[in-house]
Amino acid sequence: MKKGWKIAGVSLLLVILLVLVVLLSYVTYLSVGYYRIKDNLEVAVNNNTEAVVELDKSYSISTYNIGFGAYSHDFSFFMDSGEMLDGTKVSGDRSRASSEEVVLYNTNGAIETIQNLNTDFSFFQEVDVKADRSHFVNQYEMICESFSEYSNSYVENMHTGYLIYPPTNPIGAVKSGQVTLSKYQISESVRRSFPIDESFIQKFFDLDRCFEVNYLPIQNSDKQLVLINLHMSAYDEGGKIRAKQLDMLLTFMQGEYNKGNYVIAGGDWNHDIANSINSFSSQQKVPDWVKAISEEELPEHFSFAQDTSVATCRSTDMPYEKGVNYTVVLDGFLVSDNIQIDSIENIDTDFEYSDHNPAYMTFTLLQEEETGEIIE
Repeated sequence: MKKGWKIAGVSLLLVILLVLVVLLSYVTYLSVGYYRIKDNLEVAVNNNTEAVVELDKSYSISTYNIGFGAYSHDFSFFMDSGEMLDGTKVSGDRSRASSEEVVLYNTNGAIETIQNLNTDFSFFQEVDVKADRSHFVNQYEMICESFSEYSNSYVENMHTGYLIYPPTNPIGAVKSGQVTLSKYQISESVRRSFPIDESFIQKFFDLDRCFEVNYLPIQNSDKQLVLINLHMSAYDEGGKIRAKQLDMLLTFMQGEYNKGNYVIAGGDWNHDIANSINSFSSQQKVPDWVKAISEEELPEHFSFAQDTSVATCRSTDMPYEKGVNYTVVLDGFLVSDNIQIDSIENIDTDFEYSDHNPAYMTFTLLQEEETGEIIE
């Protein structure tokens, strides 16, 4: 009997040691493969066009987080949780698109939505290049093929080894980023690295957040149009990381404005940018992740182009049902005052292709005498 217990104890110990070895090996695998993309990285501009932007001419721009093609109405995301008005707790349970066909449908739908807008400039976020979660559909390639007359550039902001969490629907390996399209010449493109949460576990699951700065020459001017494509942090308890990211971005934008440049930042801010926290009917309480950017936080000479007729982001702690999920405006544009905002519209897709709706803006670069003195 004692011998049997001894054998059982040794067997259990061996199993425990084996599990520890496997876990240690896996953590080592993730750690060895982990790296942060360096700051101030020059980005290649492909298919660069020759046309140059002009002053006193109206242009259009859009931004769309396409959610790696996974977010059909039935999709909920495992990292999100929330609460209904009656106190019922809800949480998402998936990390991957349900099939390759779903990814292709959603990606093509997002592309067609922007094609119908016929914008001069387009920003996309959460564009997968090679990822288990999107069934290895190269969304960047699809976008480039569909907008073949545009200049394009890509900045990576997620690069992971194979993530085995959640166990029933693991994320897998991911290579993903942000895409910028332009009908006009880009003289330079630079990837700037945002501060991120580099705590041991969180750094493997969050994005390598960044913003892409695109410099466009202006005809008969020594100034430039500066277009910034961004995707800020979402999962940030206490908002400390997002505050650092916002400070970095706004300081950079103010510096470009002080040079006399024309500056537009657009993308997924993961902040309420339109005072829209309670603007849309819902059967959910306001989620903890919703934080607002107030006018007081913005530097002088900058303001958001705001539309509160349509939300741009839905909660993903449950499948989507119109009027039930919490919705808010997180996507859009921050614009310097030497640019006239001609129109702003959030496009209502009813979240058919993503957990986001696109934002669309038209604008005009003003002559210097129309804007007053530019700070040198």
